[in-house]
Amino acid sequence: MKLVRFGTQGNEKPGIIDGTGCIRDVSTILPDWSPEWLNNEKLTTLQQLDLETFPIVSKDERLGMPVTGVRQFVAIGLNYGEHAREAGMELPNEPVVFLKAITSLSGPYDAVVLPPNSLATDWELELGFVISKTAKNVPQAEALEYVAGYCLANDVSEREWQLKRNGQWGKGKSFDTFGPIGPWLVTSDELTDPQNIQFSLKVNDEVMQSANTSDMIFSVAEIIAYVSQFMTLLPGDVVITGTPAGVGGGMKPPRFLKKGDVVTLESDVLGQQKQVVA
Repeated sequence: MKLVRFGTQGNEKPGIIDGTGCIRDVSTILPDWSPEWLNNEKLTTLQQLDLETFPIVSKDERLGMPVTGVRQFVAIGLNYGEHAREAGMELPNEPVVFLKAITSLSGPYDAVVLPPNSLATDWELELGFVISKTAKNVPQAEALEYVAGYCLANDVSEREWQLKRNGQWGKGKSFDTFGPIGPWLVTSDELTDPQNIQFSLKVNDEVMQSANTSDMIFSVAEIIAYVSQFMTLLPGDVVITGTPAGVGGGMKPPRFLKKGDVVTLESDVLGQQKQVVA
């Protein structure tokens, strides 16, 4: 299934995309795509729904982030070899883990708002996933059983704050609107191999990043097994898995986002995001 949330910010309703690509409003049978509804057993039950009996949502409706009730927003850094090299950093022996504020989460078509006096706001195409059940000390062989589904993510990053303001990376990655995810969450029964997803990112129609998740240094399963050793992942938590080469900070000279730029993320299976920089 592909799960979506639609409506004005703060008033979103849950939907499921039907076989023709239309969003069906399922708010009469569940309140929202909150953590208790992301359990794989409940999602399996919902697969039996006759979606044609539910109202079609107007294509003009705003799409919000596809899940709600997120309690932790976990990110992995330097997870593609070419990106580590363009950043001038050594390949990691273990996953690089940092946190983004949950207040940075936003919808896939919401504007990215530049912070006051921003000097170096950058884009980062990433695969995201959402946890379905409490994960603690999870064996790698069982790790994908803890995934509710997968989505596109843009790990927007202000490099000046991230790298030059005497703090951890989260400092430059937690501004409001710096965590667009969506447009939908593809449930794990539909997307069984997260290590074979082709995706790309454009700025103003110029392709900046194009990669396959097979190039990740640490797979989704490895990330879950690793992170769950030292922090408990909770249902509904969002994890993003690192960006491939092609970020603005890696260019010579560096290129960063400015007001009016349009950032587009695309994947055949994960859908499309588009943000205007404001």
